[in-house]
Formats: sequence, C-alpha cells, structure tokens
Amino acid sequence: MPDVSQAAHGDYPSHAHGSLKKLTLGAIGVVYGDIGTSPLYAMRESLHAASHDGLTRADVMGVISLLFWTLTLIVTLKYVLLIMRADNNGEGGTLSLIALVHRALHTRPAWLIAIGAVGISLFFGDSIITPAMSVLSAVEGSALIAPGLHDYVVPITLVIIVLLFAVQSRGTEAVSVLFGPIMVVWFITMAVLGLRHISDEPSILLALNPIHALRFLVDNGFASFIVLGSVFLAVTGGEALYTDMGHFGRRPIRIAWGILVFPALTISYLGQGAMVLAHPETASNPFFLLAPQWALLPLVILATMATVIASQAVISGAFSVAKQAVQMGLLPRMEIRHTSETQFGQIYMPRINSILSVGVVALVLAFGSSSNLASAYGIAVTGDMVITSILAIFLLNRAWKWPLALTLAVMVPLIVLEGLFLAANMTKVLDGGYIPIFFAAFLCLVMWTWVRGSAHVREKSRAGSIEFDSLMRMLEKSQPVEVPGTAVFLTADPEMAPPALMHNLKHNRVLHKKNFIVTVNVAPVPEVPEADRIEIEKVNDRFVKLSLNFGYLDDQNVPKALALARKQGEKFDIMTTSFFLNHRSFRSSQSEGLPSWQEKLFVSMARGATNATEFYRLPTNRVLELGQQLTI
Repeated sequence: MPDVSQAAHGDYPSHAHGSLKKLTLGAIGVVYGDIGTSPLYAMRESLHAASHDGLTRADVMGVISLLFWTLTLIVTLKYVLLIMRADNNGEGGTLSLIALVHRALHTRPAWLIAIGAVGISLFFGDSIITPAMSVLSAVEGSALIAPGLHDYVVPITLVIIVLLFAVQSRGTEAVSVLFGPIMVVWFITMAVLGLRHISDEPSILLALNPIHALRFLVDNGFASFIVLGSVFLAVTGGEALYTDMGHFGRRPIRIAWGILVFPALTISYLGQGAMVLAHPETASNPFFLLAPQWALLPLVILATMATVIASQAVISGAFSVAKQAVQMGLLPRMEIRHTSETQFGQIYMPRINSILSVGVVALVLAFGSSSNLASAYGIAVTGDMVITSILAIFLLNRAWKWPLALTLAVMVPLIVLEGLFLAANMTKVLDGGYIPIFFAAFLCLVMWTWVRGSAHVREKSRAGSIEFDSLMRMLEKSQPVEVPGTAVFLTADPEMAPPALMHNLKHNRVLHKKNFIVTVNVAPVPEVPEADRIEIEKVNDRFVKLSLNFGYLDDQNVPKALALARKQGEKFDIMTTSFFLNHRSFRSSQSEGLPSWQEKLFVSMARGATNATEFYRLPTNRVLELGQQLTI
C-alpha cells in the first residue's frame, strides 16, 4: 500500500491552485453560499418562536445575542480555529475525518463505519432541504413588492429548482466564475442594509454581551429551548467550511470568514434587531424590510441568485460525497461524469441528481413556504456537527496526542452545546423534522445492506474458489493452449483465483501469453501520488499481480494506471489486451445468508450498479464478461 501518512498542516491542498485572492474569492462563492443566505429566515423564525406571549425588548436582545454567539462558538471556534486543522492531505469533511481516525486507531471498527454512514446520510438529508428552503425564502420576498405574487411563489420556486437540476449535466464551469463576485455583492449588501438600521436603536450593540443570551435562556425556560431550534438556522452551512477545504485551502476560507462573511452576518442580524426594536411590525420579515421600497426588487433578484448559488454548492457537495461513499464501498457503483477539464472536483452523477431533484420538488409542494419548511431544517446539520465533534475527540487524543483531560475540556462543552441544539431541533420532529430523519435512516439502511451484502458475497465467492497458488501448481502439471496477447483479470481478492480466469480456462481451455491479476485498492487518503499508484509482484513468466492504489477522490481509471506498469518494465500493448470481468447473478437461499427483505434490497442495488466497464474506464471493445451464479 502507498504511504498514507498525514501531510503537514499546510494552507493549501495539493490540488488547489491559484493566488490567495482568487482562492478567497472562490471560497466566498462556494463555501459560504448556504450560511450566507441564512439571514433570509434565521432571524424571522427565531423571533416567531420567541413571540409566543408577545415580543418584548428582552426577547429581541436575547435572540440577537444567541445568533451572534452561536456563530462565534460553532463556526469561528469549532470549525475555523479547531476542526479545519484536521486535514487529510488537504481534504476535509466527515469521510476525511473518519479516514484520519481510522489511521490513528490502526483499524476500521464497525462503529466507525456506522458513524460514517450516519454522517453521509445526514448530509444528503440537508442536501435535499437546503435548495427548497433557500430558494423559497428568496422568492417569498417578491410578495412584498406585489402582494398578488404570493400565489405564484411556489410555481416560481419550482421553475428555478427544475432549471437548476436540469443544467447539472452540463456542468457549472462557465458560470461558477460569477459565484464569488455575486456573493461578495450579496454580503456587502447585507452589511450595508444592516448598518443602515443599527441607528434605529443603537442599544442593539449591547446584545453582543453573552449575558443577554444566558438571561433569555434562563428567563424563558423550555420556551427558550424551542427558540434554540430556530437560532440554529443561522449556522446551517457552517460544516461546508470543513467539507470544502480541499477545494480552496484552509487559509482562504479563514480569511473570507474573518474579513467579510462573519462581519456581514453580524451586522445584518444587528440591523434586523435594531429595526424590530424600533418597528415591531417588521418582525414578520425583517431581512427584506431592511431595504427601502425602491430597492426591494433588486434585493429579491440578488437574494434569488445567492440562494441558487447556495443550492448549487450543496448539490455539488452531494455529488462529491456520493463519489467518496462509492469509492469506500458504502454504496454500489454509480455513473460519474466529469464536467470540467480544468476545475478539480466538478462531476455530475445522474442518479444522485434525480434523487435530489425529486426530493426538493416534493418538499416545495408539500410545505409550500420557507416558514413551514423551517421545522424540517436543522436536524440533519446538528446531527452531522455532533458526529464531527465525537470524531474530533478520537483525533485530538489518538492522532494529535493531546492529553485526554485537555481533549475533553475542549470538546465536551462544544458537544453539550451542539447536543442542546440537536435536542431543540428534535422538538420539531412532528412538524416536519421527521423528513431528514426518515431519509437518513433509509439511506443508512441502504448502506448497511450494501456493506453487509458485499461482505457476504465475498465470503460465498471465496468459499467456491481455489487459491491462486493452487492454480499455479495445477497449470504446471496441465498446460492449456497458449494464445498471444495480454489478459487482465480484475479481482477483489488476489489470494484467490479470479472466477473469470477459472471460467476462461474451463470453457475456452486457453491461457494468454501474459496475464495480469489486478486488484483495485482504495486508500484512506484523498489522492494517491502517481509514484505509489501501482505495485507489481511477478509470479512467473505468465502471471503478474498488480495492485492499483487510489484515493477516495481519485478516478479509478484502470487502463491509465496499467500504463504505469510499462514504465516499470512490463511490456504489453493495450490494443491487444483483453479485460475479463466476472458478471455475477444471484440466486436466493432460504436457509443461509441475509434476511429475505435485505437480500432483495441488495440484489436490486447490485443489478442497478453501474457497469464495471464504465466505472473503471475500460475500453468497451476489449472487455469480455463471464457469468457466475452465486447462491446467497
């Protein structure tokens, strides 16, 4: 296996190229799209939750204080200052953190795989809710311009969402260069509008004192617990700082947060709070009412563009996470298309795009407004954040060698805080919060079934195979007919004779002059250097074992990797090479294996998996598939 030791904590990942200014601008456009559009609804929903007995001055001051300190503690302290130091060769995100813990523990226990599956599932739940919530909240501003447009909010939202998902197959390279400048304008506009209203009630600045947040929580008891669920909407998208670190690097993301995003969000919330204190009737939609009447239309248009950008970032993130899950064996093979020759990570996955689009459209139709949908928002994100914090404990203690007392002193308060937010969001389960929970649970079931079924199939396949060394001894005694050319046999277990090879010998009674037994391995790193891509073990004049090592972000292009073997002295012509694949079909067994329902689900996923020829980029005119029936 290649050297997968953790890289030094540099400012830039290996694949993030460009000036600091360009990377920072890109981070503003992609990383901060989701959290950057939260002022559209976070303050509104928090005030609504706090106004059960009428909105008081203490309520407004408490909500503003909670919003500010939630941003400070969870985003600035946890992600910007602490978690972003945990890079896996420049990459971030839940799966990267799992890979780091995996290496620190020197094993991959079942609970670690389970946590990874839950984290992925929650991320996908958020990926469905974010576009629906963001675009709805932006389009709703049009009703302030012309009240008659209220009945058209849902149709307009659906048109925008359908168009957004329809263009995914074309890629976003051409328009992504506009994301950064548009979001810069968005954040500056937010700050200007907020600054314009702070003078309405300058005492709002006192809300920066955490005493107001604590007093609100104590005075309101369980009612404040409900408000916390809405306050958390201010940090949805905060996990993107860590997830997207591989695209832009740690330093650009930190600079963007410190000099523009955090100040703009803070000023916007302070301005909304000051306006509501001076004019309580504006609490119904404090963000859009910050703008004068003449500026409402441009603001709605700008907000819509910002929410589309936020949605695009979430969708692209879903493609990336799905690809990593496939590479790590948590999901079956899926079609992955590259939409850019110059920008790293720009991919399109048709199946994931279809699932997301159907889910988002269904949510818009079912809930009809961002206020209704707010109940479903936040649970997935809080769950994902708690998982990140739990994994960070193992990382700090086992990988970074922090003393256990120091590790717990830093992480336990954060886990308690996030646990409170999670518990607060759980109070919204019956009002719509069941949607991300149900979706995450179903996806966990799918991944558990795939992992368990794949392990069962490997066990059954191994039981019906012979060891490779035994085959070599058999071939020494019985020489089959030799044909010219090279044969490549892909196998998951190099210690056993590939089933396709055995079928070729049994039915065709021939053996190629040169035979490569190829195993594809996925290392717990984002990318494997080309120097470590291939390992060669020469068995004899006819057989060579090749181990191809890929990272979980690498494309598993087998022919390209095999070309490296020629540089190490293995001479063969790709045009006279045949690739032999084993095509399995499954037959049910009532007395062994998986439960009936799980067996049916696994077989269904196996049949729907992308063809290995496409997944491994094999030349279609050089591939032969030989069938094998397994009883499972």
